[in-house]
Amino acid sequence: MPEQDQKDQKDQRDQKDRQDQRDQRDRRDRKQGAPPDPRHWWPLVVIALAQLMIVLDGTIVNIALPSMQSALGMSDGDRQWAVIAYVLPFGGLLLLGGRISGLVGHRRTFLISLVGFAAASALGGAANTTGVLFGARALQGVFAAAMAPAALSLLTLTFTDPKERGKAFGVYGAMGAAGSGVGLLAGGVLTEFLDWRWCLWVNVPIAVIALLGLPYVPRDAGAGVRSGGLDIPGVLLSVSGLTALVYGLSRAESRGWDDPLVLVLLFASVALLVAFVAVEARVRQPLLPPRVLRHRARGAAFLVSALMLAALFGCFLFLSYYAQTVLGYSPVEAGLTIMVLVVGSLIGSMLIAGRLLSRVGVRTLMVPGLLAMAAGLLVLSFLEADSAHVLALYLVPAQLLIGLGLGIVLTAATSLATAEVGHADMGTASAAFNAGQQVGGAVGTALFNTVATTATAAYLRDQGSGSGSGSVTSATVHGFGVGLLVATGIMLLAALVATVLLRPRGTRGA
Repeated sequence: MPEQDQKDQKDQRDQKDRQDQRDQRDRRDRKQGAPPDPRHWWPLVVIALAQLMIVLDGTIVNIALPSMQSALGMSDGDRQWAVIAYVLPFGGLLLLGGRISGLVGHRRTFLISLVGFAAASALGGAANTTGVLFGARALQGVFAAAMAPAALSLLTLTFTDPKERGKAFGVYGAMGAAGSGVGLLAGGVLTEFLDWRWCLWVNVPIAVIALLGLPYVPRDAGAGVRSGGLDIPGVLLSVSGLTALVYGLSRAESRGWDDPLVLVLLFASVALLVAFVAVEARVRQPLLPPRVLRHRARGAAFLVSALMLAALFGCFLFLSYYAQTVLGYSPVEAGLTIMVLVVGSLIGSMLIAGRLLSRVGVRTLMVPGLLAMAAGLLVLSFLEADSAHVLALYLVPAQLLIGLGLGIVLTAATSLATAEVGHADMGTASAAFNAGQQVGGAVGTALFNTVATTATAAYLRDQGSGSGSGSVTSATVHGFGVGLLVATGIMLLAALVATVLLRPRGTRGA
């Protein structure tokens, strides 16, 4: 509607004018020698904490699953739902959450979802039955699906100065890159020294700190309910299609690709998502406007980040297995081992990408970062069950390469995903970026597991043995190595996509 477009443009100009005034005031204060106002960075603290909670909850309960199972009397078949119950609504509702954020206002959506996420976490930590736990995890996923696009939208709208934008996205990217590793370590520490329930309760104090800083987050332009409502057919098709896809891929990991349920879910997801694309091209106010995806650089950011996470999820599985099963580390020790990757990602996001994002083209950052991750995956693929000097020769250098690349690429891609987006489409672009990562991770996990399992079985057949624990461990590590080679190929494909689709001197700081 022309009237709505004019209102969106006015809102965007008003937001930019307010930010320009803040930037001018800060520059004037710096010239006069006045210390920077610490409140200026409170919005970043709030948004970074929210991002940390979202990513953290994807992995923090993994190590606590045996303790949860024992305390609540879960069956082996039901245990997986402590993870799936969070992932399904999160991945399936992201586009809807992004649209709601645009309709209601990003700040208001962020506030509601932050409080809801903390309440769901408190409920899950207090659960005495599996039903309550799974329901609480599902509620966490629902609120995370709204909080993630709202947080990224607020970050983009708040930090518009190129230098500050680079620093802000560096911190935000650090939370995304390091969150999974921190989750594994935190899950082990909390389970071992406190109780598994703290893996959920830990979100409450984090949310309280974020709420204390929320008054310093500027109100986004156009806050308040907008006209037009929701694209109901698009909502139904996107939610059902993404949910079927994520669940089908998660089941393929354990049941195999030829399982009837898996095939039905995957075929249904393809049909539903094709129908969704057809509907979006015809409705007046689509849930996912085609213009969001047609932007060449933004589309490249979506695709590269999806491919990157598809390649990396297998790496995370391998590192956890190798540290605990082959090296005999405790969960806490295994988490500390993975912290090498976390440190690398912090360096890559905050000290490299955060400083260079406003100075060089995005492609200049992303392609070397992707190649560094590919090199790290390749190094890990050479590990064997009895590799000598495993930490010095393999795990440490490989994780540093992967971490550096992850921090650089995720920061640059996140910034690019919301570049040159109007206020009305900000939530949608943020949601599409997050949805691509979720789908990429689900595809990568299922593919890696299939490749590794097949290679392990072939190794055992070739060796003519399968009963000894040593031979099984060697075969499993071999299978992981083959999977890591496939992951290396996917990462190289992501580097090729970035090279082809991103211009040599593309949008800077975007």
